[in-house]
Amino acid sequence: MARKKNQQQSKEFTEKQAEVIIQPITETIEKNYMPYVMSVIISRAIPEIDGFKPSHRKLLYTMYKMGLLHGDRTKSTNVVGQTMHLNPHGDASIYETMVRLTRANETLLHPFIDSKGTFGKHYSSDMDYAAPRYTEVRLDSLCNEIFNGIDKNAVDFVDNYDNTTKEPVLLPTAFPNILVSPNIGVAVGMACSICSFNLGEICDGTIQLLKNPNTDTDKLLDIIPAPDFSTGGNIIYDREHFRSIFETGKGNVKIRSRYSYDKDNNCIDILQIPYSTTIELIQKRLTQLVKEGRVKEITDFRDEIDVNGFKLTIDLKRGTDPNKVMAKLFKMTPLEDNFDCNFNVLINGAPQQLGVKGILLEWIKFRVESVKRELTYDLEKKSEKLHLLLGLGKILLDIDKAIKIVRETQKEKDVVPNLMVGFDIDEVQAEYIADIKLRNLNREYIINRIKDIESLQEEIDNLEKTISSETRLKSLISAQLKEIKNKYAKPRCSQLISAEDIVELVEEETVESYPVRLVLTKEGYFKKITMQSLRGSDVQMLKEGDSLFLQYDGNNTEELIFFSDKAQAYKARVADFDTTKASQLGDYIPAKLGFDEGEKVIFMKNLSAYNENAFMVFTFENGKCSRVPMNSYQTKANRRKLVGAYSDSSPIVSAVYTENNEHIVLVSDTNKAMTIKTDLIPVKATRTSQGITVMTLKAKQKVAYASLAADFKYEDPMKYRKIKIPSSGTLLNEFDIKKAQIKLEN
Repeated sequence: MARKKNQQQSKEFTEKQAEVIIQPITETIEKNYMPYVMSVIISRAIPEIDGFKPSHRKLLYTMYKMGLLHGDRTKSTNVVGQTMHLNPHGDASIYETMVRLTRANETLLHPFIDSKGTFGKHYSSDMDYAAPRYTEVRLDSLCNEIFNGIDKNAVDFVDNYDNTTKEPVLLPTAFPNILVSPNIGVAVGMACSICSFNLGEICDGTIQLLKNPNTDTDKLLDIIPAPDFSTGGNIIYDREHFRSIFETGKGNVKIRSRYSYDKDNNCIDILQIPYSTTIELIQKRLTQLVKEGRVKEITDFRDEIDVNGFKLTIDLKRGTDPNKVMAKLFKMTPLEDNFDCNFNVLINGAPQQLGVKGILLEWIKFRVESVKRELTYDLEKKSEKLHLLLGLGKILLDIDKAIKIVRETQKEKDVVPNLMVGFDIDEVQAEYIADIKLRNLNREYIINRIKDIESLQEEIDNLEKTISSETRLKSLISAQLKEIKNKYAKPRCSQLISAEDIVELVEEETVESYPVRLVLTKEGYFKKITMQSLRGSDVQMLKEGDSLFLQYDGNNTEELIFFSDKAQAYKARVADFDTTKASQLGDYIPAKLGFDEGEKVIFMKNLSAYNENAFMVFTFENGKCSRVPMNSYQTKANRRKLVGAYSDSSPIVSAVYTENNEHIVLVSDTNKAMTIKTDLIPVKATRTSQGITVMTLKAKQKVAYASLAADFKYEDPMKYRKIKIPSSGTLLNEFDIKKAQIKLEN
């Protein structure tokens, strides 16, 4: 009997399991997972247009209701406890939120909390904050601009989590705090990373958009060039890069530490670091590099943070160049770091990714509505006051009548109706008059009260005009922004440096020096072969249909420059390529150097230096030639790609490298040739110059081939020599025509 009962229970359990298994996963996600996802996005991780997450808003509003906008500080514990009426997530998380908003923590350019005590530092993960019973806080004066209008119905209020009190949905921020205070949050399926901008610049940019909502990105970049971080540092500025961030809300900001060199003590003092790193991360990386022997110039480093602020000191060996050491450290440590931008903001409860202009325009919509609601509240209050005073003015005509009505009324409940009838006023006015004390029923009191009627009427008229006019509302907001800028704006903490001015050191001492043979094929395959390998076998393996194009003897420490058929040049070091054998295909240059689709190599040259007496000579199908100095291709920064390497106004025929006054030969598609010295071609300082006409051509004719004369053997090369240009050339003899045709076919 027991066995049958167990079997029956097992069968029922299996059936229940089957019911769970056949439940659609989409239904499970929709009912169980999606509410959690939306809760994290809306109620926790992503800020609203006022620039606050719910945890920040609840904390600041609690402090406002506690009267901490004015007066003395209170213990942080009191604030934490009171905030739990709005935020039930626990005292620890509330206090952590508070710490980030304090002046002492230095996370924000414009902190919201005036603090006393130890609150740690944003730039240190080990410098912890004190317990809340030891610290004191109050709201900073900037919060006057955060809460201005909140008691005048400027924003909506909702019930708190247990329906015992009300809290604001948003705070009526009088400036675009969303771009002034940094915000980082990770939700489910999305993240937010908004950097801070300078308050003064943001106010100016917003005023410009209030005047002209169609202001373009270039104009906005002139006003707000880049972010500004509380930790300072140098922002590596590239206008085109920041244009993309301003338009899309995505990208990264590259920040370098700021330092000074103490000559007396032979040390580097790091005074500001990127916002996205900490001193502990930097020290950890320095320790690793010193142990590995990769930074031999450093003898010691130490944390010297004190009451004066941040300082990391790096002691150097005698004779060390501090700038070279820093260039190396920027490359190898978080002393140079990126702040990744991802401007996700909640707009009307829905997450949107917006650029700077988009965020400011949304803030303007929000602010216009807040100001309109605030003015409507003032209008209603003034209208109510005016209504009462107009009623009071009517009894001025006959005070005795008012007294008589009150005295002769038998019942208290009839006083108001009798006053309404006696003076032709409504119930509200009658209640107001009935509540006046007997001692105030005199002409002087009433005249003093009603003398504000005219000014009230003017104020009401002005408010009505402002509320109904978007132009006047925007002018009012602009005036508020100018006042806020004058009161709270600070000079930039983060300075801008041009990407073009940064010299990136190439560690030549780490590159081994040895002779190599450099080979390039017509199809774009490159080989770096050691001389020792060539002694074993020098037979070059080539892809079917490919042939040798260029061969040079060089050194592993040299630089390579490749010219493409799309008027671009690509730079690399010989050391960047692995050594190979003649029996291997080698590296495919377009893939190795990241050529554009369909782009091909037309020339290569190895260089130990950019000689000012060396030139590139470009020949074009239209018969023109351009001679460009090699030092035009030298760059301060370690740039790999140069656009506009030569003119693209006519298809390129050839590119050759010359150091002396050499002969070059041009052959047209009509078998005419000419040989000239390169010094006949004027030097052009601009790389993209179209050059001058060297070979005159008739309609539909073109130059088919050009090279150094030494690379194209004629029966008598000087037969085609010209001493003046332009020239139409000389017809090739029968032998040279065959030679030219063979050359062109190859």
